[in-house]
Amino acid sequence: MFKRSVIYQSMLLALVLPGVAVAEIEVSGYLKNETAVFTKSGQRTGQASSMLDTTEHSAGDLMKFENSARIFFNGDLGEESSWHGELNLIYDTEGVDGYKSHESYTQNDWFRELYVDTGVGGWDLRLGKQQVVWGTADGMKLLDIINPTDYRELNQNAMEDSRIPIWMINAERNVGENGNIQLIVSQVEENKIPGLNADGDAEHPFLMKGVDSITGKVNGFLNVTPRLAATAQSFNNAAQAGMLTGGVPMASGLVGFAGLSVDGFASNPDPIGSGTSGSVMLNQIAQFGLTDPTVAVDPNGNFWVTNLTSVTGQLPTDVTWDVSQASSAFEYMANATFSTFNSFSGAGATGNSAGAVYERDYPNDLDANFGARYRGSTDGGFNYSFNYFYHYDSNPYVEMSWRDAVTKETLSVQRAQAMLIDPATGAQAPNPATDLTPDQIPNSFAADGSNSVSILLHNAAGEYYGAIDPTTFATNTNTNPVEMVMTEKLNRIHSLGTSFDYAMDTGAMGAIVLRGEFLYNKDEMQPVVDRRLLGIGDLTNSLRMEEADMFKYVLGADITVLTNMLVSAQFIQFWNMDFIEETRTCTTQAGNSYDCSRYTGDMATMNLDNGLNKGHEFKEFYSLFFSKPFGDSQEHRWNNITIYEEGGGWWNRLDMEYTFTDELIGSAEWNHYWGDKDTTFGQFDKSSNFQLGVKYLFD
Repeated sequence: MFKRSVIYQSMLLALVLPGVAVAEIEVSGYLKNETAVFTKSGQRTGQASSMLDTTEHSAGDLMKFENSARIFFNGDLGEESSWHGELNLIYDTEGVDGYKSHESYTQNDWFRELYVDTGVGGWDLRLGKQQVVWGTADGMKLLDIINPTDYRELNQNAMEDSRIPIWMINAERNVGENGNIQLIVSQVEENKIPGLNADGDAEHPFLMKGVDSITGKVNGFLNVTPRLAATAQSFNNAAQAGMLTGGVPMASGLVGFAGLSVDGFASNPDPIGSGTSGSVMLNQIAQFGLTDPTVAVDPNGNFWVTNLTSVTGQLPTDVTWDVSQASSAFEYMANATFSTFNSFSGAGATGNSAGAVYERDYPNDLDANFGARYRGSTDGGFNYSFNYFYHYDSNPYVEMSWRDAVTKETLSVQRAQAMLIDPATGAQAPNPATDLTPDQIPNSFAADGSNSVSILLHNAAGEYYGAIDPTTFATNTNTNPVEMVMTEKLNRIHSLGTSFDYAMDTGAMGAIVLRGEFLYNKDEMQPVVDRRLLGIGDLTNSLRMEEADMFKYVLGADITVLTNMLVSAQFIQFWNMDFIEETRTCTTQAGNSYDCSRYTGDMATMNLDNGLNKGHEFKEFYSLFFSKPFGDSQEHRWNNITIYEEGGGWWNRLDMEYTFTDELIGSAEWNHYWGDKDTTFGQFDKSSNFQLGVKYLFD
C-alpha cells in the first residue's frame, strides 16, 4: 500500500488529476531566500579531517545560502472532495552532500505534499502525502510522533518545515457533542539525522558527537576500525620479523602474545630493549607502519587521520598516554592482548586487515504504522486526548557485528582465556576451547598475562580468522578478511500518550492555560556501553543497542501579559525506565586503573573525546517562550525561546518577522548555543548562527 515507487505515485496522480482537469485550480506560493552566517569562530564537531587538522570557520562565514520556491495547488474534486499539492523547489549553495537540494523524504523533498480530502460514511478522510500533528510542545517534539523529522538544523526550523510529510490514510469523525476520533495508517520513514550514513556528512554544521562516534572521519568507529586493524597488521608483521623478540622471527605472529596487553606495552618505558618507550613506539607504528615515512609510505600507516592515539604533533614522541582519561582508540583498549590483534590482521603484509562498512536494514516498503487518537472536552473547558501509535520508531539505531568480507557470513565472537604455551618464557596464547561470557571477564589483567582474555572470530564451520590460525599456530588457510558491519535499523515500538489543556481564569492575572503532554514508549533502543569489553578489544559487543521503556512528559503554562504578549513556561522530563549503571574499575597489566563500567550512553553526545559520555536516568529541560506582535496593525511579530538542558546546555532563539507589504515579508533569526560541550545543545556552541530571510508571496 505504501510502496515508495514511481509507479505508486503515478497511480495516485492518475486518480486525482482527471477530476482536477474539469475544476479550477488555485495556485499560490512564495519565493524565499534564507542566508545564515556563523556568529562564533571555531571548529565544529566532525569538521576536522585528521587528528592534527585545526581548520576552523570564522564568525561571519556563510553557513547557509538557501533559495526556494514553495508552490501550493488547491482544487475541488466534484462537490464533496478537494485536493492539495505542494512543490518545494530548493537549493542551498552551502549544503553538505545530500543537503544541497532535493532529497526524497527530507525537508528538501521537491514533492512535499499531495492529498485528497473527502468523506465516506460519516468519516472525514485525508488520503495521501501529508502531515498530522499530535503534540504542540514548545521547542521540541514529544507527542508529535506521526511524522518523522529532518534535524538538519537541529530544532531551529519551524515544526511545519522540519516535519517530513509521508503517505498515509487519515480518518476522523466526531463522536457525541465533544468528542473526536482519529485513525492513522501511515508509511514507515525515519528521522533524518546529519552524519548517520556511510559518507558521514563531514563539515555539516549540526553533526552530533554521538553520530560522529559512528561515522566521523576522525572519531567514528566506521573509520577508526580499519586503521586500528592496519596497526594490528603492522604488529603481526613485526612479530613475524622478530622485531618484538630480539631479532628472533616468530612464524606464529601474534598468537603467542596473549600475555602482552596494549597498556602493558604502551606503559613500559622500554618494551623491546630499543631505548624507546612503549607509547612512543605504539604511536610510531600506528602512524607510519614499519617504514621510515621519509623513505617509503607504509599502507598500514594511519598518518594521524583517525583517532588511534592521542597525538599532539607529527613526531612519534608527540603523544600522550593515560588510560584513566582515555580519549583515543588504543587508550580505550588498555587490556586488549596482542593476540587479539591477530584476529584483526589478515593474509599477507598489507591489504587484508579488518575493514568496516555501513549498511541499512529497514522494514519492507509494505510495512505500515497504525495509530488512533480520541480527543474530547468537558463542559467546563477541560480538553484532553488519548493517543496510541504502533510504529517503527523514527529514530534509527546502529548495530555492530563482524562478518566474512567475502562470503558475508556473520561471525561469532569468542572470548578465549589465556593458556601457557612455553613455561620457560611464560608465553601465553588464547585457548580456543574456552569462551567466557561478558560477566566472566576479569577486572584486573595479571602482570604475567595469565588471566588475559583474547578476542577470536570464527564462522559456523569453526574456521578462525586472522593472519595466524590460533588452533595450529600456522599461517591461516582461511585467507578471507573480516569486516565490521554497522547496520542502521528501525525498531517496532508501542507509544501510549495523553494530553490536556485547561484555561483557568485567575482574575488579576487573567487566564492561564495549563497544559501537558505525556508519552510512554515501550521498547525504544538505548546505547549500552561496556567499557570492560571495550578494554579487551571486543568492539562489537562493547557498544550494543538494547530495548528500554521510556516515559516523557512536558508540563506547561501559558499566560498573556502586556495586552498581547504570550509568555509560556515548560518543564520537560525524560525518564529512562531501564537505565543501566554498573560501576566498575579495572586494572591494567602495568597497574594503571581505568573506568570499565557498563552504562547507558548518551546517544546524542557520546564520543571518544568525552569518555563515551554516560546518559541520564532522568533528564530535565526547562523552557521560557515569549511571543508578541507589534506595529500599527500588529502585523509584525517577534518570538524568543530559551531552553536549559540538565548538565549545562543552553539554546536561545530570537526571531522576528516584519511585513513590508502584503507580498513582501522579511525575517531575522539568532540561534545561540552555549554551555557544557557534552550536552545536546552545548555541543553546537560553534554552530551558533544569525539568519536573514526575505519572502515574496504570490497567488
